[in-house]
Order: sequence, then structure tokens, then C-alpha cells
Amino acid sequence: MKKITNICCIGAGYVGGPTMAVIAQKCPEIKVTVVDINSQRIADWNSTDFNKLPIYEPGLKEVVAEARGRNLFFSTEIEKAIEEAEMIFISVNTPTKTYGKGKGMAADLKYIELCARQIAKVAKTDKIVVEKSTLPVRTAETLRSILDNTGNGVKFQILSNPEFLAEGTAIDDLHNADRVLIGGEQSADGQNAMEALTEIYAHWLPKERILQTNVWSSELSKLTANAFLAQRVSSINSLSALCEKTEANIEELSKAIGADSRIGPKFLKASVGFGGSCFQKDILNLVYICQSLGLQEVADYWEQVIIMNDYQKRRFADNIINSLFNTVSGKKIAFLGWAFKKDTNDTRETAAMYVADILMSDMAQIAVYDPKVRPEKMFADVEYLNSRSIDENKKLLFPKNDPYVACKDAHAIAILTEWDEFKTYDWKRIYDNMMKPAFIFDGRNILDHKKLIEIGFNLKAIGK
Repeated sequence: MKKITNICCIGAGYVGGPTMAVIAQKCPEIKVTVVDINSQRIADWNSTDFNKLPIYEPGLKEVVAEARGRNLFFSTEIEKAIEEAEMIFISVNTPTKTYGKGKGMAADLKYIELCARQIAKVAKTDKIVVEKSTLPVRTAETLRSILDNTGNGVKFQILSNPEFLAEGTAIDDLHNADRVLIGGEQSADGQNAMEALTEIYAHWLPKERILQTNVWSSELSKLTANAFLAQRVSSINSLSALCEKTEANIEELSKAIGADSRIGPKFLKASVGFGGSCFQKDILNLVYICQSLGLQEVADYWEQVIIMNDYQKRRFADNIINSLFNTVSGKKIAFLGWAFKKDTNDTRETAAMYVADILMSDMAQIAVYDPKVRPEKMFADVEYLNSRSIDENKKLLFPKNDPYVACKDAHAIAILTEWDEFKTYDWKRIYDNMMKPAFIFDGRNILDHKKLIEIGFNLKAIGK
């Protein structure tokens, strides 16, 4: 088995950047080059101010600072990096299709195909190509079809190595992974390729955590892992609606359910709905695959997870409107948090933008504070969802850089991201400076102002 000394990763996003940074940190003898066509993103990765990295992730800047310039490099010279590398990771976006067959459900693989064709054109020596993006099962077959018809006489081995990172804890997830999954061809060459990647991860992880499978099982494992996690979120959210009708306590219910060792407590926190780049996209992809294979009942089962998630976001917005006497027109509603979860600046599919859009459609004035999300991203998110012009959105959405300013004179506050700093605020002061009657909705626990008054506005008592 040949030792890998040079790695290239195509894609400098939320997966490629942190993953390659940790590999470079833990494998100082391996040159790791992360490439991307987005020159601004690469410039941000190369910034001398580590607080300006394109991704906010606890612990990331320290890892990048340790490895960058030693054996970690960020570049726009894609073909040069491909040519020099022995192992190439593909970590590009695979969004849900917005056109043609499979629109709104299937994964759009055009960027994957473009990567494969570029590798095929440039490669002059044998390569191991690693699928890092989340892909539909049997995508490796497509890659092989392209790569094996290059005419350059180059031999390729294709591996599936899905990521199981949670934004906000990605660096810890990489350093202390529950498992690393490597899928490959069941042949001598395939086994050698899997062992080469195994040896890289074995620099810091016990080998018993590095699982080898066939490539199809590996590809499907990522989709199903996200589907199972999202299913738990939708399940507990469905019960939060029942609790509100029956005066049961969703936190007590969640604790009781999670105490069962067969179930466990994780992903059983009621919220305004899951967001992020993976859950919805991957479940829709799973639904589409099942439909394509004639498994309609299976598709219907998983689609219900998405239906419940959409319902929860609408229900939360409706709760705000109903509490404010069935009209929010002209009323100021403060949003604390815009990112889809704490400790990240990622807003993809964030519940906040859907709730904001519903309220803005009713002419509410939304003041938003988030410690990591930039105002231009907030405007881009709401523009993506609706047909209002940028000028119209700017008359209804007001990003603020001070939470107390955002909340002053608000008729209601919606806490939409569980940032730890929110628990340290002077909530009595905030409440006193609101319009009366004032309402506070904790979207991460589906609570209202009554609960907050009961606990003396001490958010530390919430979301433990």
C-alpha cells in the first residue's frame, strides 16, 4: 500500500475546509491543498485575521493557524492541485434540484460531474477519488463511468467517505469521531485504497472506529443517518403541539422519553423546526430515490418528517400572530438569532427566515440580532423565499448589532437560535422596555412569556 503524501480537496465550504484543516493538523507529513473556484472564499481562508475565515466554527481558527503555511494551503489553482495529488476529495455542493426531472427533491449532481470531468482531463497519474459530499446511493457508478473513459490510461479508485459533522461542534466531531465510514470497491485495488485512507484517519482515531464497507452502503448511510436524526426532531415537535393542547410539559415529556436507554435523550428537544444544509435536502433526496425505485410507501413515510417540520414553523409563526390579537401589521417583533443553530454562521434552511417571511407577509416589522450572521445574509435569505423587492424587504427587516436595541419597544420577542449569550441577558430589563402586553417566545422550546415569567426571566433554566 502506497503512503499518501499529497491530498487535494475540491470545495472549500463547510465540509471541505474544516475536514482538510484537521487532516493537515494531524498529518503534518501530508501536503493538503484545498481548492475552490470562488476566489473570495479562498482569500478569506488565507486571511491574516483568523476571525475573518469564511466559516465560523469553534476551534477552527486555531486548527487553521497551526497548519496553514506548513502543510495546509488554500488555492484557486485547481488543475495544479489535481495533477499533484495522489488522493482527491470531492466536497462540492449537492443542492436540491430547482429544475427539470426531480425538481424540488432530487440532488443536483452537476458540480460532482464537473469535478469528475476536470479530474479526468487533468490526471496523468493514478488517483484515489474520495466522495466527501453527501450523494445519492450509486453516485460512485457515475463517477467511475466518467473517470474510466478518460483515454489517459490513468487508474482510479473511488471511495465513499461521508461526513457526519454537526455544525457548531465540527472540530470536536472530527477530533473525536464516533466513527469514520469508508466505502470502496471489493477488490484488491479497492482494499488498498481503503487502507490508504484508513491510515490517514488512524493518525488520531482508533482503528476500531474506522469502518470499511462496500461503496453503496457508505453512500446510503449518510442519507439515512440524517433522516433518522431529523425524524427524532419532527417526532418531538409533533408532541409539543399535543402538549400545548393538553397542558402537558414538553420538557418533562422529553426527559421522560430520553431516560429510556433504548431511546436516549439526543435530538429530543422541541424547537421551531430543524434547519441547516443537510436534513431537508437529504430526506427529499431519500424520498425521491424511493419513489424512483417504486417504493412509494417508504417515500411517504420519510416525506412526513418534512411535512411535520414545515408545520412546526408555520405553527410557531401563527402562535405569535394569535397572541398579538391576530394582527402583527406595523408591530415590531424582535428576533434573537438567525443562524439555524448556535455556534455557526450558517443560515441555510434556518427556521428564522421562514418565520420571518410569514410575519413580514402580514406586514410585521422584524428587528434581528445574531452575533455571527451578517445583515446582507439575512436580506439574501428572505429575498430567496419571497417575491418582495430588496427595497420592500428593507422596510420590514432591520438587522441590529445590539440585542437590547433590537428588543426595545418590541411587541414580542422570538428566540430562534439557542446562542449561549442569550442566557446571560438582563431579561427583566428587556421585558420592562417592551410594549405592553409583551410576549416572549422561546422557539427552541416552544415556550411563551408565561413560562419565562414563572422562572423570573432566567433563561439559564431553559434548554439545559
